[in-house]
Amino acid sequence: MNFSLAPGDRVDYTPNTAIAAGTIVVFGAGVGLADQDIPANQLGALSVRGLKRLVKATGSAITGGAKLYWDAINERVTTTVGSNAYVGIAVPAGAASADTTVLVLMGHAA
Repeated sequence: MNFSLAPGDRVDYTPNTAIAAGTIVVFGAGVGLADQDIPANQLGALSVRGLKRLVKATGSAITGGAKLYWDAINERVTTTVGSNAYVGIAVPAGAASADTTVLVLMGHAA
């Protein structure tokens, strides 16, 4: 089954260096996910909305509905605001402390 994205679900992005599929990119206060490889200096797209499974730290549970932020230093989502960019909310199931990922509704208003 194929799905198409509604306008606004993706933004154009041209990186200075190559970006691998699955990489989170922080641009200002925004966060996007490269669904496909984007070669350096070539136009690609970042997903800024939708359900995405993102890496989280093991050892910490995330409750459903929790606000999530991208920790660019450790390359994972966190519930800690600090200087981290808002990425979305955890879906209702959340994630157990042993889980390495969490399902995130990206772009959901904080």
